[in-house]
Amino acid sequence: MFTVAALYHFTRFDDPAALRGPLEEVCEKAGTTGSLLIASEGINGTISGSRAGIDTVLAYIRALPGCADLEWKESTASHEPFGRMKVRLKKEIVTMGQPDVDPRAKVGHYVSPDDWNELISAPDVAVIDTRNDYEVQIGTFEGAIDPGTKSFREFPQWWDENKHRFHNKRIAMFCTGGIRCEKSTNFLLGQGVEDVFHLKGGILKYLEEVPQDESKWDGECFVFDERVSVGHGLTEGPHTLCRACRRPLAPEDLKHADYEEGVSCHQCITENSDERRERFRERQRQIALSHARGERHMGAHKVKD
Repeated sequence: MFTVAALYHFTRFDDPAALRGPLEEVCEKAGTTGSLLIASEGINGTISGSRAGIDTVLAYIRALPGCADLEWKESTASHEPFGRMKVRLKKEIVTMGQPDVDPRAKVGHYVSPDDWNELISAPDVAVIDTRNDYEVQIGTFEGAIDPGTKSFREFPQWWDENKHRFHNKRIAMFCTGGIRCEKSTNFLLGQGVEDVFHLKGGILKYLEEVPQDESKWDGECFVFDERVSVGHGLTEGPHTLCRACRRPLAPEDLKHADYEEGVSCHQCITENSDERRERFRERQRQIALSHARGERHMGAHKVKD
């Protein structure tokens, strides 16, 4: 069993490039896998490993400038959810493309999972899912508005085009772990919206703490690792990924005529050329050969039961 820790923290790193190498070395020595992003605005990512390895990396991150009060969310995975360890430098730890947005200055009102149901049930509250369309597809809160964005960078434009719909409404926002809401609530406050709320700890914290028989969550929650989705209690969900388009697939989607493992699914069958699909087929053949030799191919992935 692997421990999975999802984390983010907004703080000022004067020289993020100088932090990358030492952090990567600590992760590798601790035996963790996953992805961590470092930017001048802070750190974000998810790592997996043994209990001792996760504790080592978290202790190191908490010792970084301004990270003493780092919070993270833990879950488990029955299989290794990442292929390797990556520590990358980025302009933003979650890309919104709004240089004036600064969650360190001000964010919306945090709402605990215990209080979330009451808030989103209020008639004067509009609930907005800030995640990407393929994430919303497999699960969201009852009555939530789906902006239909393909990336978080599209959210500001969507708001500008739809803000008239929310006159005299309180706005409640949510995302997977909370980081996108840190930026989106700061953005709305900067747009003059006064009553802005967001789910503290995100969907993951809600699914961890709120019993299923009291839940207003419908479906599964997409996660950016080989588990693909989790449900209540953060148990692993039934989804896999289409390796061509990286969208989640339910078990019944694997029976669709347009599904070919590693090559296409019903969602992307018209998006790729025949030449590109042939490249995908060759990649899948190489994965199969690696499996036959008992080796791990970089493109290999877990097939869920």
